[in-house]
Amino acid sequence: MKNYWIQYKPFLLFLGKFALTYLVLTIIYQGYLNQFDEKTFEVDGFTQLVAKQTEQTLLFFNGDANTELHPSQPNVKLFYNQKYVARIIEGCNALSVIILFVAFVVAFTGKLKHTLLYIIGGSLLIHVLNIARIALLAVALYHFPNQEPVLHGVVFPLFIYGIVFILWVIWVNKFSLYAKKTAK
Repeated sequence: MKNYWIQYKPFLLFLGKFALTYLVLTIIYQGYLNQFDEKTFEVDGFTQLVAKQTEQTLLFFNGDANTELHPSQPNVKLFYNQKYVARIIEGCNALSVIILFVAFVVAFTGKLKHTLLYIIGGSLLIHVLNIARIALLAVALYHFPNQEPVLHGVVFPLFIYGIVFILWVIWVNKFSLYAKKTAK
């Protein structure tokens, strides 16, 4: 058993740090979400912020956009050129993706300062690119409504998860302690 621990120690430490970080952050996030009552169609504040920032992004690029809370569902309706193109729900706010990103970075430990800066910078980048993703999706759905399954189900998830994957690769190869060990 001792030999097994020594042989797989790096992997087991990675797995333990990842699982613990992911679990703690998910519990905190669920605690935040539990403040909002779906029965009264409450939408959490961060999802509303994402919807408002998406609206502002579309307006910045001369799009005619507005958002409004859905009267009978817990989501925000997004209109583009006076056409209802999308509903923004809790899953659209990218916080779950950011939690996954943070757990991975923590699991591949780096120096504390680098880790904190990378988590903050990466989380902000994911947030900004998520806003861009939703705005681009709204425009695409306006012009190609029949392509919604491909656009929403394939293209745009690949975009956000692709960015996260690239951030992970950069972290592991440039900043993590693993990168320092393999560079020697």
